[in-house]
Amino acid sequence: MSSAEGSKTSLRELLQVSKSLKRTRSRLEKRRILVQFLSGLRPEEVSPAVLLLTGKVLPESKRRALNVGWATLSKALESSSQATLLSKELTISHVFETFQEIARTHGRDSVSRKRRLLQALFAQAAEDERDLLLRSIMGEMRIGVKEGVLLEALADAVRAKPELVRRANMFMGDLGRTAYVALTEGVSGLKNQSLELFTPIKPMMAEMADGVEEAFREHGEGLALEYKLDGARIQIHRRGGRVKIFSRRLKEVTRSLPEILALAQDFSGGDLLVEGEVVAVDDANRPLPFQDLMRRFRRVHEVEAAAEEIPLRLYLFDTLVMKGALLIDQPYEARWKALAEAVPVELLVPRLLRPTLEEGMAFFQAAVDAGHEGLMAKDPGSPYTPGKRGKRWLKVKLAETLDVAIIAAEWGHGRREGWLSNYHLAVRDEEGNFHMIGKTFKGLTDEEFGKMTRRLLELKVAERPYVVDIRPEVVVEVAYNEIQKSSHYPSGFALRFARITRIRDDLSSEDVDTIESLRTLYAKQFERKGRLRR
Repeated sequence: MSSAEGSKTSLRELLQVSKSLKRTRSRLEKRRILVQFLSGLRPEEVSPAVLLLTGKVLPESKRRALNVGWATLSKALESSSQATLLSKELTISHVFETFQEIARTHGRDSVSRKRRLLQALFAQAAEDERDLLLRSIMGEMRIGVKEGVLLEALADAVRAKPELVRRANMFMGDLGRTAYVALTEGVSGLKNQSLELFTPIKPMMAEMADGVEEAFREHGEGLALEYKLDGARIQIHRRGGRVKIFSRRLKEVTRSLPEILALAQDFSGGDLLVEGEVVAVDDANRPLPFQDLMRRFRRVHEVEAAAEEIPLRLYLFDTLVMKGALLIDQPYEARWKALAEAVPVELLVPRLLRPTLEEGMAFFQAAVDAGHEGLMAKDPGSPYTPGKRGKRWLKVKLAETLDVAIIAAEWGHGRREGWLSNYHLAVRDEEGNFHMIGKTFKGLTDEEFGKMTRRLLELKVAERPYVVDIRPEVVVEVAYNEIQKSSHYPSGFALRFARITRIRDDLSSEDVDTIESLRTLYAKQFERKGRLRR
């Protein structure tokens, strides 16, 4: 890496690297290009460069703070074209500092102030540099560099095992910071990374199972079953008397959940990190619809009144730190035991350990009858793997559903005229690219259509006749009757009778189901259906 005394790296250099990365489809060549470029940066440029190349702009915890819609970007571009200032070369550092300033801009006239900051940035940029900035802001770099490739390149750069780099990144939860540590501190710096209280960690995720029977086939009768709740996932961090609560998307939500804060302060177990879900409940303690929960979960003003209107119930199911000790590598059963010793039994999610298949089926029905989604099936010997989706945890739902991103929407007609109401649905691949698998206009109320239209227009990246292309930030859960082979979509698949069951504001585009999961679900259909000979 170049010394701090060296000249600052220009945005032009990053642009040339992005073009080289886009030209090659070879994963090995992409890694080589990244190693050469990143190793030559000043230390303070590493994190900004990584974020720009991966279309993140700012660290994960601050990305939503940019809060810049297409309308603001368009006006800034239009104004900048009338006042081009190519007086000095843009640097990576200057671009990153501008984005940070935009994220810090709040309150009255914040939209116009953000627009002026963007206008000044675009005015100083050449045309192809503006295109780079726009694609990075919109998360649409399309150069084949996602988290996996970047982490492999960092491993190459410091001669580390990829597993070590991935683990360090899990703990830090910030790709830019991981790159900085790797390139400035090397292998020893990566090894020193561990889970830190009050730094949120990406949650472990589950694969979909095709019924309770599949869960037993995968894990045997030694498995643990838990109710799968229709709630919002949270992690609670506590050290001494200080408590912070984070959402699944790693955003702090402590102020919105005062009753959960009060509960956490009374747990035993010393310094801890526990994980669970909050569920909105009615007077009879039955779960309320997910959308009611989201109304409460997003509240930051008049929280006390909202808490009376929509009370929450806490269910806990895991712990990663207890009495200051890191438990992430301990088996699920050991983590559960530590959790059960620290929190009141009524806060533990209903669980059944080592049931028979008949008991498991009855437990599934009990969960559904209680108003919950179904079951989680867990391997008792599994460690906690942050940010990874796998079969160590399986989810069993009553209906077949997928979490998908909206990547475009069509203007409606007839009763839906004036609304964006036919949504293009997509799953993602391991590189983070999105693949369309169908459309739907079913599942939303008129009020929700109106709200969704306004929301999607803020995420617009382009418009074609009748169709608006959207930044893939809105995630919805869709139910469907069948997965079909399709020559119409490049993904090769289409959902039959897709309908939106809920808007998943608790999920980000990185939580969307994968094309590989879709292939698996498609193949499983033929375990209970015939298949035509071809």
